[in-house]
Amino acid sequence: MAGQRALLLAGFLLPGFLLSEAAKILTLSLVGGSHHLLLDRVSQILQDHGHNVTMLHQRGNSFISDFTEKETSYQVISWLPPEDFNKGLKENFDFLMKEALGDRYTFEKFLSFMEQLGLQCSHFLRRKDIMDTLKNENFDLVIVENFDYCPFLVAEKLGKPFVSILSSSFGAIDFGLPNPLSYVPVLHSFLSDHMDFWDRVKNFLMFFDFSIRQRQIQSAYDNTIKEHFPEGSRPVLSHLLKKAELWFVNSDFALEFARPLLPNTVYVGGLMARPVKPVPQEFENFITKFGDSGFVLVALGSMVSAFQTQELLREMNSAFAHLSQGVIWRYKPSHWPEDIRLSANVKIVDWLPQSDLLAHPRIRLFVTHGGMNSIMEAIQHGVPMVGIPLFGDQPENLNRVEAKKFGVSIQLKQIKAETLALKMKQVIEDKRYKSAAVAASIIRRSHPLTPAQRLVGWIDHILQTGGAAHLKPRALQQPWHEQYLLDVVLFLLVVTLGTLWLCGKLLGMVARWVCGARKLKKA
Repeated sequence: MAGQRALLLAGFLLPGFLLSEAAKILTLSLVGGSHHLLLDRVSQILQDHGHNVTMLHQRGNSFISDFTEKETSYQVISWLPPEDFNKGLKENFDFLMKEALGDRYTFEKFLSFMEQLGLQCSHFLRRKDIMDTLKNENFDLVIVENFDYCPFLVAEKLGKPFVSILSSSFGAIDFGLPNPLSYVPVLHSFLSDHMDFWDRVKNFLMFFDFSIRQRQIQSAYDNTIKEHFPEGSRPVLSHLLKKAELWFVNSDFALEFARPLLPNTVYVGGLMARPVKPVPQEFENFITKFGDSGFVLVALGSMVSAFQTQELLREMNSAFAHLSQGVIWRYKPSHWPEDIRLSANVKIVDWLPQSDLLAHPRIRLFVTHGGMNSIMEAIQHGVPMVGIPLFGDQPENLNRVEAKKFGVSIQLKQIKAETLALKMKQVIEDKRYKSAAVAASIIRRSHPLTPAQRLVGWIDHILQTGGAAHLKPRALQQPWHEQYLLDVVLFLLVVTLGTLWLCGKLLGMVARWVCGARKLKKA
């Protein structure tokens, strides 16, 4: 048994063990920001492993600056949506962000944005030149990401097997995992896996709300599917999700609540981690000024930083002034309001080496928006957190951080200088947060395989075996009434009630016969 285990481990560790020849792999990046950065990293890892990777990338989107400026080791095919549509999409997204910052974020506004992504998908699928190019490449495998459903439709249109990356926490979408509601919290329930009776009632009821909202989001692509797929072969998105050969989850046991997983579900949280390098001298000089007090790192993500209001900046800046630590804050100096005097212990920078700073021995706290990539980097280096969630999966991610006791979160509407300062001091001074963060780091680092090794190992495996049918349970093809044995329960209920009815009838007949016999006997 030990020999078999060692052989399996060697197969993952040695790149050439499972890989007989390079495969042609297409990655689809139609959304920017951290979603694109994750797919960029996946593409680089697979290219370095020996595969021939091509990324389809949307230029000019609202989430990130033009990607084509960056040199990559893999091939890139770019496309740009029509200018008028792209302008409308940017306005829609900017509105969504401002509403979220103003605590006016609603599901209906998010649904409107998803409808825009559905229209964007139609624009892409109408590009016959690009689709023909992709078809002619005859890719062996397509890699998609779950935020936008368009990549799933592109993979289906190409008729190629695909694997998906879940970039957010579990629960954002339903792709067929067992979901025991007694200890697996539903999205936006903000529960942990320790539920009392009323928590389980809440979780059960929210499951129905979640199911309805999933259908509403997926319906945003109905017109796209009708336009680009002939009647009789139109995919159902809820079924298409379960068609993925593998699901790579951008999280880790260190953060997630333990729950049932299927054989084709693989944790790869920490893919963005890179070898630690010394921080640039300008940062080291600033950190040194604060001696053993250390420093606090503040990075609220590329999207959030672009939409911070002046009032929010004022409150955060005042809160940082209450700390004895230095504060390195990612915020464009050119955008800093002239009427707000920057606190003496604060350094604002346009760019910072986040992972290297998190690995610095004098870091005391990480103030984050709660993006999964940032949380994974903080866990990697055992840094406690104060989270300021805005939208999307960020509140869910930080709910797990709080449940695991290596950080706290504060809602945007609650941010006042005194409140934020108290939260930060609480996490810095209470050593239990640091201890929990270090314990999570040990869990994260002690896997026998790195996230990159798990990624390439499992992709090589399904390429070698011709797919992952052997990893997918029959439940993914079963209708829900069969999966939950409702047909069996109904059958047994009918048999039981029928038997009771017959017994009642027979007893009635026997009773009448006995009564009749007694009457005859008396007569």
